[in-house]
Amino acid sequence: MVPHPPLIVPDVGKGEEKKIGNTIRAYQEAARRIGEIRPETIVLVSPHQTMYADYFHISPGKGAKGDLGQFRAGNVKIEVSYDTEFVEKLCRMADIREIPAGTMGEREKRLDHGTMVPLYFVEQYWKEYRLVRIGLSGLPLIRHYELGQCIQRVSEVLGRKTVLIGSGDLSHRLKEDGPYGYREEGPAYDSRVMDVMGRAAFGELLDFSEDFCEKAGECGHRSFTMMAGALDRIEVEAEVLSYEGPFGIGYGICCYKPCDVRRENSFPEQSFPESAFPERNFGEQYEERERKRMQERRENEDAYVRLARETIEEYVRNGGKIKVPEGLPGEMYNKRAGAFVSIKKEGRLRGCIGTVCAVQASIAEEIIENAVSASTKDPRFLPIEPEELEKLVISVDVLGDMEKIASPDELDVKRYGVVVTKGYKRGLLLPDLDGVDTVEEQIAIAKDKAGIKAGEEVELERFEVVRHN
Repeated sequence: MVPHPPLIVPDVGKGEEKKIGNTIRAYQEAARRIGEIRPETIVLVSPHQTMYADYFHISPGKGAKGDLGQFRAGNVKIEVSYDTEFVEKLCRMADIREIPAGTMGEREKRLDHGTMVPLYFVEQYWKEYRLVRIGLSGLPLIRHYELGQCIQRVSEVLGRKTVLIGSGDLSHRLKEDGPYGYREEGPAYDSRVMDVMGRAAFGELLDFSEDFCEKAGECGHRSFTMMAGALDRIEVEAEVLSYEGPFGIGYGICCYKPCDVRRENSFPEQSFPESAFPERNFGEQYEERERKRMQERRENEDAYVRLARETIEEYVRNGGKIKVPEGLPGEMYNKRAGAFVSIKKEGRLRGCIGTVCAVQASIAEEIIENAVSASTKDPRFLPIEPEELEKLVISVDVLGDMEKIASPDELDVKRYGVVVTKGYKRGLLLPDLDGVDTVEEQIAIAKDKAGIKAGEEVELERFEVVRHN
Protein backbone atom coordinates (compact mmCIF):
# COMPACT_ATOMS: atom_id res chain seq x y z
CA MET A 1 0.00 0.00 0.00
CA VAL A 2 1.72 3.14 -1.23
CA PRO A 3 0.88 6.76 -2.15
CA HIS A 4 1.83 8.46 -5.40
CA PRO A 5 2.71 12.15 -4.85
CA PRO A 6 4.80 13.20 -7.88
CA LEU A 7 6.84 15.61 -5.75
CA ILE A 8 8.33 12.64 -3.90
CA VAL A 9 10.49 12.19 -7.01
CA PRO A 10 13.46 14.62 -6.57
CA ASP A 11 13.30 15.87 -10.17
CA VAL A 12 9.73 17.00 -9.47
CA GLY A 13 10.00 18.01 -5.82
CA LYS A 14 13.22 20.02 -6.22
CA GLY A 15 13.71 19.98 -2.47
CA GLU A 16 10.05 19.94 -1.37
CA GLU A 17 10.25 16.16 -1.10
CA LYS A 18 12.39 16.58 2.02
CA LYS A 19 9.22 17.57 3.90
CA ILE A 20 8.00 13.97 3.53
CA GLY A 21 11.27 12.30 4.45
CA ASN A 22 9.52 9.55 6.44
CA THR A 23 7.47 8.62 3.39
CA ILE A 24 10.58 8.52 1.19
CA ARG A 25 12.43 6.27 3.59
CA ALA A 26 9.41 3.97 3.93
CA TYR A 27 9.00 3.86 0.14
CA GLN A 28 12.63 2.88 -0.28
CA GLU A 29 12.23 0.14 2.31
CA ALA A 30 9.09 -1.21 0.62
CA ALA A 31 10.87 -1.15 -2.75
CA ARG A 32 13.91 -2.89 -1.26
CA ARG A 33 11.66 -5.70 0.00
CA ILE A 34 10.12 -6.04 -3.45
CA GLY A 35 13.63 -6.31 -4.85
CA GLU A 36 14.38 -9.13 -2.43
CA ILE A 37 11.28 -11.01 -3.58
CA ARG A 38 12.36 -10.66 -7.23
CA PRO A 39 8.77 -10.91 -8.52
CA GLU A 40 8.06 -12.19 -12.00
CA THR A 41 4.86 -10.13 -12.12
CA ILE A 42 3.83 -6.87 -10.48
CA VAL A 43 0.11 -6.14 -10.43
CA LEU A 44 -0.36 -2.41 -9.96
CA VAL A 45 -3.78 -0.89 -9.21
CA SER A 46 -3.94 2.84 -9.90
CA PRO A 47 -6.76 5.37 -9.40
CA HIS A 48 -5.34 7.40 -12.31
CA GLN A 49 -5.53 4.59 -14.84
CA THR A 50 -8.54 4.55 -17.20
CA MET A 51 -11.66 4.40 -15.01
CA TYR A 52 -15.28 3.62 -15.82
CA ALA A 53 -18.40 3.68 -13.67
CA ASP A 54 -19.28 0.03 -14.28
CA TYR A 55 -16.16 -1.65 -15.67
CA PHE A 56 -12.57 -2.43 -14.64
CA HIS A 57 -10.07 -1.52 -17.34
CA ILE A 58 -6.96 -3.73 -17.59
CA SER A 59 -4.25 -2.31 -19.83
CA PRO A 60 -3.97 -4.22 -23.13
CA GLY A 61 -1.03 -4.80 -25.43
CA LYS A 62 2.57 -5.82 -24.94
CA GLY A 63 3.73 -2.84 -22.91
CA ALA A 64 3.72 0.90 -22.35
CA LYS A 65 5.92 3.76 -21.32
CA GLY A 66 5.53 7.11 -19.63
CA ASP A 67 7.33 10.05 -18.11
CA LEU A 68 6.66 12.79 -15.58
CA GLY A 69 6.66 15.56 -18.19
CA GLN A 70 3.34 16.92 -16.95
CA PHE A 71 5.15 17.63 -13.68
CA ARG A 72 8.09 19.28 -15.50
CA ALA A 73 10.32 16.24 -15.14
CA GLY A 74 10.22 14.69 -18.60
CA ASN A 75 13.61 13.15 -18.02
CA VAL A 76 12.06 10.68 -15.52
CA LYS A 77 10.96 7.87 -17.83
CA ILE A 78 9.77 4.30 -17.34
CA GLU A 79 9.04 1.62 -19.92
CA VAL A 80 7.37 -1.66 -18.99
CA SER A 81 6.41 -4.96 -20.60
CA TYR A 82 2.98 -6.32 -19.75
CA ASP A 83 2.36 -9.87 -18.54
CA THR A 84 -0.01 -10.73 -21.37
CA GLU A 85 -0.66 -14.29 -20.18
CA PHE A 86 -1.65 -13.03 -16.73
CA VAL A 87 -3.93 -10.40 -18.28
CA GLU A 88 -5.61 -12.98 -20.52
CA LYS A 89 -6.33 -15.36 -17.65
CA LEU A 90 -7.47 -12.52 -15.37
CA CYS A 91 -9.99 -11.35 -17.97
CA ARG A 92 -11.24 -14.92 -18.38
CA MET A 93 -11.59 -15.48 -14.65
CA ALA A 94 -13.37 -12.16 -14.15
CA ASP A 95 -15.80 -13.21 -16.88
CA ILE A 96 -16.43 -16.54 -15.14
CA ARG A 97 -17.26 -14.69 -11.93
CA GLU A 98 -19.40 -12.15 -13.83
CA ILE A 99 -17.14 -9.25 -12.87
CA PRO A 100 -17.13 -6.59 -15.63
CA ALA A 101 -13.41 -6.35 -16.38
CA GLY A 102 -11.28 -6.50 -19.49
CA THR A 103 -8.96 -4.77 -21.93
CA MET A 104 -11.56 -2.80 -23.87
CA GLY A 105 -11.91 0.96 -23.69
CA GLU A 106 -8.31 2.11 -23.34
CA ARG A 107 -8.24 5.92 -23.40
CA GLU A 108 -4.59 6.59 -22.60
CA LYS A 109 -1.80 4.12 -23.28
CA ARG A 110 0.91 6.11 -21.48
CA LEU A 111 1.65 5.24 -17.88
CA ASP A 112 -0.15 7.46 -15.37
CA HIS A 113 1.57 8.98 -12.35
CA GLY A 114 -0.26 6.60 -10.01
CA THR A 115 1.74 3.89 -11.78
CA MET A 116 4.93 5.85 -12.45
CA VAL A 117 5.68 6.92 -8.87
CA PRO A 118 5.60 3.41 -7.33
CA LEU A 119 7.62 1.96 -10.21
CA TYR A 120 10.18 4.78 -9.88
CA PHE A 121 11.09 3.38 -6.46
CA VAL A 122 10.71 -0.30 -7.37
CA GLU A 123 13.08 0.02 -10.32
CA GLN A 124 15.85 1.21 -8.04
CA TYR A 125 15.91 -2.36 -6.71
CA TRP A 126 14.33 -4.62 -9.35
CA LYS A 127 13.56 -4.30 -13.06
CA GLU A 128 13.09 -7.88 -14.25
CA TYR A 129 9.33 -7.95 -13.89
CA ARG A 130 6.30 -7.80 -16.16
CA LEU A 131 3.42 -5.52 -15.28
CA VAL A 132 -0.34 -5.97 -14.99
CA ARG A 133 -1.94 -2.53 -14.79
CA ILE A 134 -5.50 -2.23 -13.53
CA GLY A 135 -7.80 0.75 -13.12
CA LEU A 136 -10.56 1.25 -10.58
CA SER A 137 -14.28 1.55 -11.24
CA GLY A 138 -17.37 3.18 -9.79
CA LEU A 139 -18.66 -0.25 -8.82
CA PRO A 140 -19.15 -1.11 -5.13
CA LEU A 141 -16.19 -1.96 -2.93
CA ILE A 142 -17.12 -5.65 -2.82
CA ARG A 143 -16.64 -5.88 -6.61
CA HIS A 144 -13.09 -4.53 -6.18
CA TYR A 145 -12.47 -7.14 -3.49
CA GLU A 146 -13.75 -9.87 -5.82
CA LEU A 147 -11.45 -8.80 -8.64
CA GLY A 148 -8.62 -8.99 -6.11
CA GLN A 149 -9.62 -12.60 -5.43
CA CYS A 150 -9.29 -13.28 -9.15
CA ILE A 151 -5.80 -11.77 -9.12
CA GLN A 152 -4.81 -14.17 -6.32
CA ARG A 153 -6.20 -17.16 -8.17
CA VAL A 154 -4.51 -16.31 -11.48
CA SER A 155 -1.19 -15.92 -9.70
CA GLU A 156 -1.62 -19.40 -8.22
CA VAL A 157 -2.74 -21.02 -11.48
CA LEU A 158 0.25 -19.57 -13.33
CA GLY A 159 2.64 -20.24 -10.47
CA ARG A 160 3.77 -16.62 -10.65
CA LYS A 161 5.84 -14.99 -7.95
CA THR A 162 3.66 -11.88 -7.70
CA VAL A 163 3.66 -8.55 -5.89
CA LEU A 164 0.52 -6.42 -5.82
CA ILE A 165 0.86 -2.68 -5.32
CA GLY A 166 -2.23 -0.76 -4.24
CA SER A 167 -1.42 2.79 -5.30
CA GLY A 168 -3.38 5.58 -3.67
CA ASP A 169 -3.17 8.62 -1.43
CA LEU A 170 -5.37 8.90 1.63
CA SER A 171 -7.52 11.97 2.40
CA HIS A 172 -6.94 15.18 0.42
CA ARG A 173 -8.75 17.28 3.02
CA LEU A 174 -6.51 17.40 6.05
CA LYS A 175 -5.68 21.13 6.27
CA GLU A 176 -7.38 24.44 5.58
CA ASP A 177 -4.27 25.63 3.72
CA GLY A 178 -3.98 22.38 1.75
CA PRO A 179 -4.83 22.22 -1.96
CA TYR A 180 -8.32 20.82 -1.26
CA GLY A 181 -9.15 22.49 2.07
CA TYR A 182 -10.27 20.81 5.28
CA ARG A 183 -13.17 18.60 6.27
CA GLU A 184 -13.47 16.78 9.55
CA GLU A 185 -13.92 13.54 7.65
CA GLY A 186 -10.37 13.91 6.28
CA PRO A 187 -8.33 13.19 9.41
CA ALA A 188 -11.06 10.81 10.60
CA TYR A 189 -10.66 8.75 7.44
CA ASP A 190 -6.86 8.65 7.68
CA SER A 191 -6.95 7.59 11.32
CA ARG A 192 -9.50 4.89 10.64
CA VAL A 193 -7.95 3.47 7.47
CA MET A 194 -4.43 3.36 8.94
CA ASP A 195 -5.80 1.48 11.94
CA VAL A 196 -7.57 -1.01 9.67
CA MET A 197 -4.55 -1.49 7.42
CA GLY A 198 -2.17 -1.73 10.35
CA ARG A 199 -4.21 -4.63 11.74
CA ALA A 200 -4.78 -6.15 8.29
CA ALA A 201 -8.47 -6.17 9.25
CA PHE A 202 -9.38 -6.04 5.58
CA GLY A 203 -13.05 -6.83 6.06
CA GLU A 204 -13.51 -3.43 7.67
CA LEU A 205 -12.52 -1.72 4.41
CA LEU A 206 -15.87 -2.85 3.01
CA ASP A 207 -17.74 -1.03 5.77
CA PHE A 208 -16.55 2.47 4.80
CA SER A 209 -19.57 4.25 3.36
CA GLU A 210 -19.39 5.90 -0.06
CA ASP A 211 -20.54 9.18 1.50
CA PHE A 212 -17.81 9.14 4.14
CA CYS A 213 -15.10 8.34 1.59
CA GLU A 214 -16.30 11.08 -0.73
CA LYS A 215 -16.37 13.71 2.01
CA ALA A 216 -12.88 12.66 3.11
CA GLY A 217 -11.60 13.14 -0.44
CA GLU A 218 -9.74 9.83 -0.39
CA CYS A 219 -7.95 8.50 -3.43
CA GLY A 220 -6.84 4.93 -2.80
CA HIS A 221 -9.58 3.12 -0.90
CA ARG A 222 -10.61 1.00 -3.87
CA SER A 223 -6.98 0.16 -4.62
CA PHE A 224 -6.50 -1.04 -1.06
CA THR A 225 -9.73 -3.05 -1.22
CA MET A 226 -8.60 -4.84 -4.38
CA MET A 227 -5.30 -5.60 -2.67
CA ALA A 228 -7.25 -6.99 0.29
CA GLY A 229 -9.16 -9.29 -2.06
CA ALA A 230 -5.87 -10.61 -3.41
CA LEU A 231 -5.05 -11.65 0.17
CA ASP A 232 -8.44 -13.31 0.80
CA ARG A 233 -8.19 -16.30 3.17
CA ILE A 234 -4.48 -15.67 3.69
CA GLU A 235 -2.86 -14.91 7.03
CA VAL A 236 -0.40 -12.05 6.63
CA GLU A 237 2.37 -10.28 8.47
CA ALA A 238 1.33 -6.62 8.39
CA GLU A 239 3.63 -3.69 8.99
CA VAL A 240 2.93 0.03 8.89
CA LEU A 241 6.09 1.70 7.59
CA SER A 242 4.93 5.32 7.67
CA TYR A 243 2.13 7.85 7.73
CA GLU A 244 2.29 11.62 7.32
CA GLY A 245 0.33 14.44 5.74
CA PRO A 246 2.27 17.72 5.85
CA PHE A 247 0.76 19.08 2.61
CA GLY A 248 -2.84 18.42 3.59
CA ILE A 249 -2.87 15.02 1.82
CA GLY A 250 -2.40 11.75 3.68
CA TYR A 251 0.40 9.38 2.65
CA GLY A 252 0.44 5.88 4.16
CA ILE A 253 2.75 2.94 3.42
CA CYS A 254 2.08 -0.60 4.62
CA CYS A 255 3.54 -3.97 3.65
CA TYR A 256 1.88 -7.39 3.79
CA LYS A 257 3.63 -10.73 3.57
CA PRO A 258 1.60 -13.97 3.26
CA CYS A 259 2.31 -16.45 6.04
CA ASP A 260 0.49 -19.61 4.98
CA VAL A 261 1.80 -22.32 2.66
CA ARG A 262 0.65 -21.81 -0.92
CA ARG A 263 -1.92 -24.25 -2.23
CA GLU A 264 -1.80 -26.86 -4.94
CA ASN A 265 -2.81 -25.77 -8.46
CA SER A 266 -4.47 -29.02 -9.55
CA PHE A 267 -8.06 -27.75 -9.23
CA PRO A 268 -10.07 -25.90 -11.94
CA GLU A 269 -9.25 -22.26 -12.55
CA GLN A 270 -12.72 -21.07 -11.64
CA SER A 271 -12.71 -22.74 -8.21
CA PHE A 272 -11.53 -21.05 -5.03
CA PRO A 273 -10.10 -23.68 -2.69
CA GLU A 274 -10.44 -23.81 1.07
CA SER A 275 -7.70 -22.23 3.14
CA ALA A 276 -6.14 -22.83 6.52
CA PHE A 277 -7.51 -19.38 7.44
CA PRO A 278 -11.25 -19.39 6.61
CA GLU A 279 -11.80 -16.63 9.17
CA ARG A 280 -10.12 -14.29 6.68
CA ASN A 281 -12.71 -14.85 3.96
CA PHE A 282 -13.77 -11.23 4.36
CA GLY A 283 -15.70 -11.05 1.10
CA GLU A 284 -18.00 -13.91 2.06
CA GLN A 285 -18.41 -12.50 5.57
CA TYR A 286 -19.45 -9.16 4.10
CA GLU A 287 -21.95 -10.77 1.73
CA GLU A 288 -23.47 -12.73 4.62
CA ARG A 289 -23.78 -9.57 6.72
CA GLU A 290 -25.44 -7.83 3.79
CA ARG A 291 -27.90 -10.73 3.31
CA LYS A 292 -28.91 -10.56 6.97
CA ARG A 293 -29.20 -6.78 6.87
CA MET A 294 -31.38 -6.89 3.76
CA GLN A 295 -33.60 -9.55 5.31
CA GLU A 296 -34.04 -7.40 8.42
CA ARG A 297 -34.89 -4.40 6.28
CA ARG A 298 -37.53 -6.34 4.35
CA GLU A 299 -39.07 -7.65 7.56
CA ASN A 300 -39.35 -4.11 8.95
CA GLU A 301 -40.62 -2.28 5.86
CA ASP A 302 -43.83 -0.34 6.38
CA ALA A 303 -46.83 -0.47 4.04
CA TYR A 304 -45.52 2.30 1.77
CA VAL A 305 -42.16 0.67 1.08
CA ARG A 306 -43.66 -2.82 0.90
CA LEU A 307 -46.10 -1.62 -1.77
CA ALA A 308 -43.25 -0.09 -3.79
CA ARG A 309 -41.18 -3.28 -3.50
CA GLU A 310 -44.05 -5.57 -4.48
CA THR A 311 -44.75 -3.32 -7.45
CA ILE A 312 -41.12 -3.39 -8.60
CA GLU A 313 -40.75 -7.14 -8.16
CA GLU A 314 -43.93 -7.92 -10.09
CA TYR A 315 -43.15 -5.52 -12.92
CA VAL A 316 -39.50 -6.56 -13.30
CA ARG A 317 -40.27 -10.28 -13.19
CA ASN A 318 -43.52 -10.41 -15.12
CA GLY A 319 -44.02 -7.05 -16.81
CA GLY A 320 -47.36 -6.30 -15.16
CA LYS A 321 -48.55 -3.71 -12.64
CA ILE A 322 -50.13 -4.88 -9.43
CA LYS A 323 -53.56 -3.65 -8.37
CA VAL A 324 -53.91 -1.61 -5.21
CA PRO A 325 -53.99 -4.30 -2.50
CA GLU A 326 -56.29 -4.50 0.48
CA GLY A 327 -55.15 -3.90 4.03
CA LEU A 328 -53.20 -0.66 3.52
CA PRO A 329 -53.46 2.29 5.93
CA GLY A 330 -56.56 4.37 5.19
CA GLU A 331 -54.68 7.47 4.07
CA MET A 332 -53.08 5.51 1.22
CA TYR A 333 -56.59 5.06 -0.26
CA ASN A 334 -58.15 8.37 0.77
CA LYS A 335 -55.41 10.97 0.30
CA ARG A 336 -53.65 12.31 -2.76
CA ALA A 337 -50.05 13.58 -2.75
CA GLY A 338 -46.91 13.69 -4.81
CA ALA A 339 -44.51 10.88 -4.05
CA PHE A 340 -40.98 9.82 -4.94
CA VAL A 341 -39.74 6.24 -5.06
CA SER A 342 -35.96 5.94 -4.61
CA ILE A 343 -34.01 2.74 -5.22
CA LYS A 344 -30.46 2.02 -4.11
CA LYS A 345 -28.26 -0.98 -4.72
CA GLU A 346 -25.09 -1.62 -2.71
CA GLY A 347 -25.11 1.95 -1.44
CA ARG A 348 -25.54 3.63 -4.84
CA LEU A 349 -28.58 5.16 -6.45
CA ARG A 350 -30.22 2.76 -8.92
CA GLY A 351 -33.31 4.76 -9.81
CA CYS A 352 -35.48 7.62 -8.56
CA ILE A 353 -38.69 8.93 -10.09
CA GLY A 354 -41.50 10.91 -8.51
CA THR A 355 -44.23 13.48 -8.84
CA VAL A 356 -44.18 16.94 -7.30
CA CYS A 357 -47.98 17.05 -7.06
CA ALA A 358 -50.57 14.29 -7.06
CA VAL A 359 -51.33 12.78 -10.47
CA GLN A 360 -53.15 9.61 -9.43
CA ALA A 361 -56.36 9.18 -7.45
CA SER A 362 -54.60 8.05 -4.27
CA ILE A 363 -51.20 7.83 -2.61
CA ALA A 364 -51.20 4.06 -3.21
CA GLU A 365 -51.68 4.50 -6.95
CA GLU A 366 -49.05 7.26 -6.98
CA ILE A 367 -46.55 4.87 -5.41
CA ILE A 368 -47.36 2.07 -7.87
CA GLU A 369 -46.89 4.29 -10.92
CA ASN A 370 -43.68 5.87 -9.65
CA ALA A 371 -42.22 2.53 -8.50
CA VAL A 372 -42.59 1.19 -12.04
CA SER A 373 -40.97 4.33 -13.46
CA ALA A 374 -38.10 4.38 -10.94
CA SER A 375 -37.21 0.76 -11.66
CA THR A 376 -37.50 0.80 -15.45
CA LYS A 377 -37.75 4.34 -16.85
CA ASP A 378 -35.17 6.48 -15.06
CA PRO A 379 -33.11 7.74 -18.04
CA ARG A 380 -29.89 7.67 -16.01
CA PHE A 381 -29.96 3.91 -15.54
CA LEU A 382 -30.71 0.69 -17.37
CA PRO A 383 -33.93 -1.07 -16.28
CA ILE A 384 -33.55 -3.20 -13.18
CA GLU A 385 -33.01 -6.90 -13.88
CA PRO A 386 -34.60 -9.75 -11.89
CA GLU A 387 -31.27 -10.86 -10.39
CA GLU A 388 -30.88 -7.43 -8.76
CA LEU A 389 -34.13 -7.50 -6.81
CA GLU A 390 -32.74 -9.10 -3.65
CA LYS A 391 -30.17 -6.31 -3.26
CA LEU A 392 -32.47 -3.30 -3.60
CA VAL A 393 -33.02 -0.80 -0.81
CA ILE A 394 -36.21 1.18 -1.38
CA SER A 395 -37.57 4.35 0.17
CA VAL A 396 -40.76 6.31 -0.45
CA ASP A 397 -41.11 10.06 0.14
CA VAL A 398 -44.63 11.46 0.37
CA LEU A 399 -44.52 15.18 -0.34
CA GLY A 400 -46.35 17.87 1.58
CA ASP A 401 -47.75 21.08 0.10
CA MET A 402 -45.47 23.48 -1.78
CA GLU A 403 -44.78 26.81 -0.10
CA LYS A 404 -43.22 29.80 -1.88
CA ILE A 405 -40.32 31.39 -0.02
CA ALA A 406 -38.47 34.67 -0.46
CA SER A 407 -34.88 33.55 0.13
CA PRO A 408 -32.63 30.57 0.86
CA ASP A 409 -32.63 31.65 4.52
CA GLU A 410 -36.01 29.96 4.84
CA LEU A 411 -34.60 26.57 3.83
CA ASP A 412 -33.21 23.81 6.02
CA VAL A 413 -31.38 21.11 4.08
CA LYS A 414 -32.42 18.41 6.55
CA ARG A 415 -36.08 19.43 6.93
CA TYR A 416 -37.17 20.93 3.62
CA GLY A 417 -36.93 19.89 0.01
CA VAL A 418 -36.56 22.65 -2.56
CA VAL A 419 -38.07 23.46 -5.95
CA VAL A 420 -36.32 25.99 -8.19
CA THR A 421 -38.12 27.59 -11.13
CA LYS A 422 -36.87 29.74 -14.00
CA GLY A 423 -39.47 30.22 -16.72
CA TYR A 424 -40.51 26.77 -17.91
CA LYS A 425 -37.53 25.10 -16.21
CA ARG A 426 -38.20 23.48 -12.86
CA GLY A 427 -35.99 21.35 -10.66
CA LEU A 428 -36.64 19.54 -7.39
CA LEU A 429 -34.39 18.07 -4.71
CA LEU A 430 -35.58 16.07 -1.74
CA PRO A 431 -34.40 16.93 1.79
CA ASP A 432 -31.90 15.07 3.96
CA LEU A 433 -29.89 13.42 1.20
CA ASP A 434 -26.45 11.84 1.68
CA GLY A 435 -23.69 14.18 0.54
CA VAL A 436 -25.91 17.30 0.47
CA ASP A 437 -24.95 19.25 3.58
CA THR A 438 -25.75 22.90 2.82
CA VAL A 439 -28.62 24.90 1.37
CA GLU A 440 -26.23 26.22 -1.29
CA GLU A 441 -25.46 22.67 -2.43
CA GLN A 442 -29.15 21.81 -2.40
CA ILE A 443 -30.11 24.74 -4.62
CA ALA A 444 -27.15 24.19 -6.95
CA ILE A 445 -28.08 20.54 -7.54
CA ALA A 446 -31.74 21.42 -8.11
CA LYS A 447 -30.68 24.06 -10.67
CA ASP A 448 -28.42 21.59 -12.43
CA LYS A 449 -31.23 19.05 -12.65
CA ALA A 450 -33.45 21.71 -14.26
CA GLY A 451 -30.79 22.91 -16.68
CA ILE A 452 -30.65 26.32 -14.99
CA LYS A 453 -27.27 28.08 -14.98
CA ALA A 454 -25.55 28.53 -11.63
CA GLY A 455 -25.74 32.34 -11.56
CA GLU A 456 -29.36 32.69 -12.69
CA GLU A 457 -32.02 34.00 -10.31
CA VAL A 458 -34.79 31.52 -9.54
CA GLU A 459 -38.08 31.34 -7.72
CA LEU A 460 -37.90 29.13 -4.66
CA GLU A 461 -40.44 26.81 -3.07
CA ARG A 462 -40.01 24.50 -0.14
CA PHE A 463 -41.84 21.41 1.01
CA GLU A 464 -41.67 18.83 3.75
CA VAL A 465 -41.78 15.09 3.24
CA VAL A 466 -42.68 12.02 5.21
CA ARG A 467 -39.95 9.51 4.44
CA HIS A 468 -40.66 5.81 4.58
CA ASN A 469 -37.51 3.63 4.68
